[in-house]
Amino acid sequence: MHAGDTNDRNEGSAPFMADWIGATFPVMTEHDPASAGTGAANGLRYRKLILALIALGALGLIGELVLLEHYEDPWQWAPLAALGAGLFALIGVTVRPGPGTIRFLQVVSVTCVVLGVVGLWLHLSGNIEFELEGNPELRGWPLYWAALRGAVPALAPGALAQLGLLGLLFAHHHPAANRPRG
Repeated sequence: MHAGDTNDRNEGSAPFMADWIGATFPVMTEHDPASAGTGAANGLRYRKLILALIALGALGLIGELVLLEHYEDPWQWAPLAALGAGLFALIGVTVRPGPGTIRFLQVVSVTCVVLGVVGLWLHLSGNIEFELEGNPELRGWPLYWAALRGAVPALAPGALAQLGLLGLLFAHHHPAANRPRG
């Protein structure tokens, strides 16, 4: 066995994690005909790692949003709904990968990116408004710096956008995306 061999089981490496995920979610490998070759097998491993990152990130964000009671108005419910739909989409592409489940994941992922950008704007504009109430003389960079460091975490919605981008990366050229229905 060579050091770069894909069968090398170094527990600190990404292939080890991919093997664990493959053992945990074996149905993913059954539906991926491209996993026969070494390059395709590595692609499948990284696809599984991306899937695990999305799932862990979504569960973490849902937990944090619930703990922060981030559900006072419809805009605050939107990321919770998108994350729930994202988990549903992840289950779909894990259990039954196909063009429909991949497309659903793509739609949810784009929604997460859009909501993340909207959330960044809402958080930042809310902090700017708050800072101006306390000090109406603030302008320019000092105002934006104070808003970025404000009471509401201005950049937190970026995590939702990042999960959406990971979802799009997972779905990009997925072997099941163009498979005919049957």
